[in-house]
Amino acid sequence: MYDLLIRNGKIIDGTGSPWYYGDIAVENGKIARIGKLDHIEAAEVVDAKQKIVSPGFIDMHTHSDLVILDEPLIEAKVRQGITTDLLGQDGIAAAPLPENYVSPWRKNLAGLDGTPPIEWDWNTVENYLDKIERNEPSYNLATLAPHGNIRMEVMGLDNRPANAEEIKQMQDVLRRSLDEGAVGLSTGLIYPPCCFAEMEELEALCQVIAEYGVPLVIHQRSEGDEILESMQELINMMKRCGAHLHFSHLKNCGKDNWHKTPDVLAKIDQARSDGLEVTFDQYPYTAGSTMLSAILPPWAHDGGTEAMLERLETPELRKQIVKEMASALKGWDSMSKWAGWDGIVITSVASPENHSFVGKTIEQIGAMKGRQDYAELALDLILEEKNAVGMIDFVMDEASVKKILAHPAGTIGSDGLLGGEPHPRAYGSFPRILGKYVREEKVLPLEDMIRRMTSQPARIIGLQDRGIIREGLAADLVLFEPNKVIDQATYENPRQFNKGIEMVIVNGQIVIRGEEAYRKPAGQVIRRSYAAAPLNVSS
Repeated sequence: MYDLLIRNGKIIDGTGSPWYYGDIAVENGKIARIGKLDHIEAAEVVDAKQKIVSPGFIDMHTHSDLVILDEPLIEAKVRQGITTDLLGQDGIAAAPLPENYVSPWRKNLAGLDGTPPIEWDWNTVENYLDKIERNEPSYNLATLAPHGNIRMEVMGLDNRPANAEEIKQMQDVLRRSLDEGAVGLSTGLIYPPCCFAEMEELEALCQVIAEYGVPLVIHQRSEGDEILESMQELINMMKRCGAHLHFSHLKNCGKDNWHKTPDVLAKIDQARSDGLEVTFDQYPYTAGSTMLSAILPPWAHDGGTEAMLERLETPELRKQIVKEMASALKGWDSMSKWAGWDGIVITSVASPENHSFVGKTIEQIGAMKGRQDYAELALDLILEEKNAVGMIDFVMDEASVKKILAHPAGTIGSDGLLGGEPHPRAYGSFPRILGKYVREEKVLPLEDMIRRMTSQPARIIGLQDRGIIREGLAADLVLFEPNKVIDQATYENPRQFNKGIEMVIVNGQIVIRGEEAYRKPAGQVIRRSYAAAPLNVSS
């Protein structure tokens, strides 16, 4: 007798092949049999008539790193059909984390990953993954090795170039992190301390990932004003290294830049034609979301959060920050210039005193306070909240979202920040794609979009045992109604679950069934393993 039998489903197997009718038997967390299984018995039988059965979705860009240590089942994620989250994004994440940097790093992450009530008692990627495992998650987690954390372990949070010895030490920390199970390297070239690094440093780290055969997952230095130059810089570097380049949340920001979207995609096509593997992830919205302090120029972050807050209290430096936010700098995009103060919405704060500002634009907050010096007002808010403030920024256009979504090298990432009143992408990304962009707007056929949510991300991060419906692979499965699935989360009311995703199965265990959610220890912490120790070519 099998543990679970799913009958009468329209199976979309994750490869891009057309759907077919079939039954799926599950045993010991794996897909045991597929076919017409009329005479099979199982402890539980699910009728999937009129429903699609697909592999579980893999979220290629998440910020669940801290929340997962407090909430083993993050309903906002799993109810979307997500069975695996990829942590460690943007070069600034949970691990590695030297003990003497815990306090400043908590403040640095507060606006991005929130401030859940957890104990910060890990140092390495291995310690961190062990801690997640002890918390018995209800879905699967994998992590990247974040560049900023690696740099911090070797040389702190200072804004200066790394010397040759420090670069070698960073390579060693990266190798250790990969050996402990990380599935690739991430960086965020707008976030400190990653933004302090010169390209020589990043290239040296990419030489290591080329040895291991894993990707660089990168928030590039420009996503608008200099996006084409930024992409070419990275493509040239990765050609020298021979490593896989994966762009985080690929987008083209700022009204004056929207016309560049075909050129952005042409850069990817040309690089792939030249033999470089280039992929990307994307969320299906015209607004981004990050910490409010991302509006500050890079030099303002030198030395960490406390040093940044001190600069905001220094009149002369504050005046310079405001000026540069209005004009941008060579090599640095100004989000406030792109979005305007009526296009930046506060999503989360730490203090009760400022909670009334959540859900309001900077301009609206100005009206509440009788102020029109919006840049100064934003700096005051960062200072008052000690950097623990998140934002949504409206900087993209719908036509570009659809053009990028149609490109075959893409995958899907929610990039969801989970605190306060979050961006609706934290609750609605995957069902929004299935409902709005597949069923309603027909950007791509359903089978092809499912491939981008399942087997394609699994291949990129080296998950050999899931992402496709095949006998012997992990039973991560989603049942949804293709004519009903749609997101309900909005910018005004983001904490709303979707419609149409009826069941989510993680390693053979049902964790979502209709309105019910079950906090079972069904998930796995996925540690990537490597066939043999790579040769250290840098020594």
